[in-house]
Amino acid sequence: MSATPPPGAAYARWGDRRLDEATFLTTHNAFTNYHDSRWTSVSQSESVRAQLDNGVRGLSLDTHWYERSTWLCVISFGSDCYPSDVYLCHGGCTTFAGVTYALPRQTFHGTLQTVVDFLAAHPQEVVTVFLEDYVSAGQLERSLGRVRGLSEVLFRPDEWGVRQSGWPKVADLVGAGKRLLIFSDRPDREHLGVMHDRAWTVSNFWSLGDLGKDTRCVSRWPDVPLDRQEPGFRRLFTMSHHRNVPTVLTAALDNGTKLRDRVAEQCRPAAGGRDPNYVSVDFHRLSDGSGHTPASVVAELDARR
Repeated sequence: MSATPPPGAAYARWGDRRLDEATFLTTHNAFTNYHDSRWTSVSQSESVRAQLDNGVRGLSLDTHWYERSTWLCVISFGSDCYPSDVYLCHGGCTTFAGVTYALPRQTFHGTLQTVVDFLAAHPQEVVTVFLEDYVSAGQLERSLGRVRGLSEVLFRPDEWGVRQSGWPKVADLVGAGKRLLIFSDRPDREHLGVMHDRAWTVSNFWSLGDLGKDTRCVSRWPDVPLDRQEPGFRRLFTMSHHRNVPTVLTAALDNGTKLRDRVAEQCRPAAGGRDPNYVSVDFHRLSDGSGHTPASVVAELDARR
């Protein structure tokens, strides 16, 4: 489709940059935080809405199907009586309250509504959601169908001819109002406007290891190298920078100079000289006191374009 010419404000905000020439601050396990539910093991300290308000533009979420359990309702004395639905859980929706799921249970459609509402309030912004997806396409479709205003903001690459023409300018997305991208690690939901990450992105292996010493930038998928070249099309580059187990101490150690140096010395060379489009971290507001933060690293990368 032909995008509406970008308004002056969009051009002033984004210039001529295509989507694959922009970098966005991204939060790992954005839903595990102290504010949206009673998590005891978290990757972020703020609610999803606060993350967005504080400059985060990429969110990783884990979607699971939870089947209503009378047993859990009874033994929880009525505090865990939730209907069957797609929820945000970490590893499972019934195992350890506070660790693999939290109360109140967080619906996927409710969190996505938060994103759509943020976009409605901030018409110059673009947000991307990455799903670690454990639900069927039908279950996801029903959940997406409950998000008010989703169709108005959802970007569909097939309608923009991305494979043939490359990614559009960010200002064109803003001008057309298509400012939400959704990726999934499942391939059977592109008809919903949910892109299969393995088909549209390159990504490094997600973990720095238990001790945070594995700073190599190697592909998450052996058959999709970080420097993959395709005629007329360049995949988006998602860079993960976090450990197996998130803590505020290790995030502070990892999120400053170490992150900046890893981009320059490992990930940029591994990706054929290109910078990441998404930089995903735990506890995104913490740093090592060096003056470098995840937000400043992303701003520095954006300024290089």
